[in-house]
Amino acid sequence: MKSKILGSAIAVTSALLLPQLVVAQSAPAAAPAAAPAATPTHSFTYNVGLVTDYRYRGISQSGLNPALQVGVDYSHASGFYLGTWASTITWITDSAPTAKGRLEVDLYGGYKGTAGPISYDVGLLQYWYVNNNLSPNANTLELYAAGTYGAYTAKYSHSLTNLFGYTNSSGSGYLDLSATFDLGNGWGVVPHLGHQRISNNGTFSYTDAALTVTKEAFGLVFSGMLVGTDTTKALYTNPNGKYLGKTAIVLGVKKNF
Repeated sequence: MKSKILGSAIAVTSALLLPQLVVAQSAPAAAPAAAPAATPTHSFTYNVGLVTDYRYRGISQSGLNPALQVGVDYSHASGFYLGTWASTITWITDSAPTAKGRLEVDLYGGYKGTAGPISYDVGLLQYWYVNNNLSPNANTLELYAAGTYGAYTAKYSHSLTNLFGYTNSSGSGYLDLSATFDLGNGWGVVPHLGHQRISNNGTFSYTDAALTVTKEAFGLVFSGMLVGTDTTKALYTNPNGKYLGKTAIVLGVKKNF
């Protein structure tokens, strides 16, 4: 369930300062520019992070407690990519005394490309809740498609199986609208609005919103997110009495390699 705040979720690029060159009329001809470095055919990136609360689509996956998260991504110059991401969770074990499943592992792959000014991304995402014994099973497969124009991104995810353990919920969908604004000096702002539709379980459908501020410093990415939902409190309060969709501030730190 990658909201992933550091995850399922967002990356911010630092602004580049281009010096202006002024060449006198009598100056000698400039040397030929060096050829740009070739894009690697294969590349791997890694990340590890810690958040004060793992929120995915606005809902706490860690019982409003901290979570540790790690990931690895492979990309090919053609646009194809594969990756995996994992986080500690408690929402399954909190649901019942005999419930198992304290680790979420996401496996995904897809293709990224461009069509004119639009960048697009299509793929499959498998949510695997290790050893979970819920019925229906919490494991979920989604098909997703996203388009980006400038700073703005729209993404739709469609479940091909039951969604996160909801009965008869295949065909559920999540619409995600977001933007990424680079403020310079390592600062970024990411507003987000999403709506989760749960098929045949309409009372559990909801809208979530978040505003995230990020700062790159000391080789790390720090983040602060204000997040909330319009969920019905009675439906999203766990057996421990914690309202998992409550409005809150979530802090995080992430290291990319």
